[in-house]
Amino acid sequence: MNLWELPFFVSPSDKQPLVYCGDASDGEIASGTLHAGENTYAIVDGFPDFVAAQALSAQTQSVVAFYDDRSETYDQYLHLTFLTHDEDEAQVRNGLIDLLELRPDSKVLEVAAGSGRDSEIIASRLGAEGKLFLQDISSGMLHKARERMRGSDVAVSYALADASFLPYADNSIDCVYSFGGLGEFPDIRAALAEMVRVCKPGGKVVVADESIPVWLRQTEFAKILSTTNPQFMAPLPLEQMPVQARDVCVRWVIGGVFYAIDFRVGDGAPQGNFDYPIPGPRGGTLRSRYLGQLEGVTPEAKELAHQARKKRGLSMHAWLEEAVRRAAADDLN
Repeated sequence: MNLWELPFFVSPSDKQPLVYCGDASDGEIASGTLHAGENTYAIVDGFPDFVAAQALSAQTQSVVAFYDDRSETYDQYLHLTFLTHDEDEAQVRNGLIDLLELRPDSKVLEVAAGSGRDSEIIASRLGAEGKLFLQDISSGMLHKARERMRGSDVAVSYALADASFLPYADNSIDCVYSFGGLGEFPDIRAALAEMVRVCKPGGKVVVADESIPVWLRQTEFAKILSTTNPQFMAPLPLEQMPVQARDVCVRWVIGGVFYAIDFRVGDGAPQGNFDYPIPGPRGGTLRSRYLGQLEGVTPEAKELAHQARKKRGLSMHAWLEEAVRRAAADDLN
């Protein structure tokens, strides 16, 4: 860890700024602790460890054990995914990273960075002012990523953390990338919400993972793949998408069995022009039709109202607004 990283980190539990306690020779931090109120996080072997203080679910513990156990051999077999579908790994990864719309000075967060196969491609596109933040919940995988990135010309930060509780400040990152991890997260909605929280409005988020499209799920093709890896039958995580997602694009890559979703981060939920008058017999506005619901009337009363508003040349909205206000004023006075 280095002192330049400190302003980007926050306590993942309450998002409070962190204070470093320890020695920093030439800006380098090999050990010590980070503090925010009553929360304390150890720096172990140069990594801030935000996981040790967290109570992990049984599912998350299983994921951590799986990747820690396979960290040394992970890269030996990953190419088989691309071989199965006769895909060029470098071409696929570069294509996904293209969607980030990187600039030389971009600050990029890679969630579930794994062994760093995408990290080195991202770093190659950054300049001296760029920064790359690598997060993973597996210590073994994060060490492999650091080995791969050793000697990089780009400033790289590492954090052992849960994707559903990212240890980064609000709006501190220009774009967020995650390939191959989302399906392992127990709470995908929370992880996507965290990616949006740390990303600046207007920045890009790109996520990709296994999910055979629904129109292929009954084919032998799908059954063969899912026999070895049931994750291929995971649903597309559209219901978990944050309300801030704008310009959302969904595509399938790697033989058409991995989804890739990219979107731009908006500011809150979408807004619309709901207050212009709508022409025609009903009248009103989109907002008044939504907010102005009244208890129902009998069919006879409804017909009389239509006759009355038509005789006066008013929309139903205008007639009702006047009639209700007049009747209410009479009763209240």
